[in-house]
Amino acid sequence: MSEARYKRILLKVSGEGLCATGNKGLDIDEIDSLALEILKGIEAGAQIAVVVGGGNIVRGVELSKRGVTAPTADHMGMLATVINSLALQDVLEKHGAVVRVCTAISVHSVAEPYIRRRVLAHMEKGRIVILAGGTGNPHVTTDTAAALRATELGCEVILKATKVDGVYTGDPKKDPSATRYEKLGYMDVLNQRLKVMDSTAISMCMEYHIPIIIFNLKVAGNIARVVRGETIGTLISS
Repeated sequence: MSEARYKRILLKVSGEGLCATGNKGLDIDEIDSLALEILKGIEAGAQIAVVVGGGNIVRGVELSKRGVTAPTADHMGMLATVINSLALQDVLEKHGAVVRVCTAISVHSVAEPYIRRRVLAHMEKGRIVILAGGTGNPHVTTDTAAALRATELGCEVILKATKVDGVYTGDPKKDPSATRYEKLGYMDVLNQRLKVMDSTAISMCMEYHIPIIIFNLKVAGNIARVVRGETIGTLISS
């Protein structure tokens, strides 16, 4: 436990983190890889809460553009996060972890309701908590849900897992001259409209002084490295 710099973290994983690159749905091999990375973070001494997106199954924004009423599309997206959370829970448990899925929308037959004090008790007992259903409200992204839960649970940092190793000056796939930012301020992200997290999430983290680390989930051991305080990815802070 002494090696951990961050004792309590919130890990934000997009729905695409649970499927192979370019695909949709669930890929058990990808989920297993994610589970092992989370467990390395636990072994490094951190308490971990995970917020999982649902874009690998349903994207509410895309559905609403195609004629589905926006609140309905968003609720469909929330249900997709529950499906992803249950899949991740099951794989983690197969590795011996104790896991709870807590959701902001009522699906009491498969998951616990999100109750802040209950979630804190789970984390203090060393359980991994997966937070599903966003905030339970339409028009709110899972990025904002992650920022909100981080403030409620006293998380010291938000880890935003991606498939690239940080924030770049341009698209590194299209611009070979693009360079990675090691550090950014919250206002840099807002003023430059960098597509890191939505503006509401960034503003909330700025208000509550919660740093955000953008890192590559596909590099083995990265979560544990962050927990130990090693410098990886891009740090967004004051």
